[in-house]
Amino acid sequence: MADGPGVNRDGSLHINARVDIPVEQVVLRVTTSGGPGGQHANRSLTRVIASVRVDNLTSLTPHEAAMLTDSIGPVVRSSAGRFRSQGQNREAALEQLAAKIALAIERPTPRRATRPTKGSKVRRVDEKKARGRVKQQRRRPLED
Repeated sequence: MADGPGVNRDGSLHINARVDIPVEQVVLRVTTSGGPGGQHANRSLTRVIASVRVDNLTSLTPHEAAMLTDSIGPVVRSSAGRFRSQGQNREAALEQLAAKIALAIERPTPRRATRPTKGSKVRRVDEKKARGRVKQQRRRPLED
């Protein structure tokens, strides 16, 4: 499996290098997909809704669970219905669910304080002087 979020061969959700969610913790529901397509779309249960309760996720740290709850809520859901096959929609819904969770628990990199370069300081002062000269030229001439 690649480093990104997705579905492992055993059916578990791969979130990142440290977190895998067993497929038993994910609730899958199937419904009719709706939309155009005639009798096939109206009768076939192809749309898949995947959901998981955050408090059931034992593979997350308490901090990650709190981040997930704050950004998405106590239940994470995703649905897929663009394919005619229930199997393909199941795969797509699980991948979307994994991507949502991965994005929500991603820790932002802290900003490192940097100092402006000497060149940027010089450019800033030069621009200020040039702007001052433009404004000075707009003034009325001094009367002698």
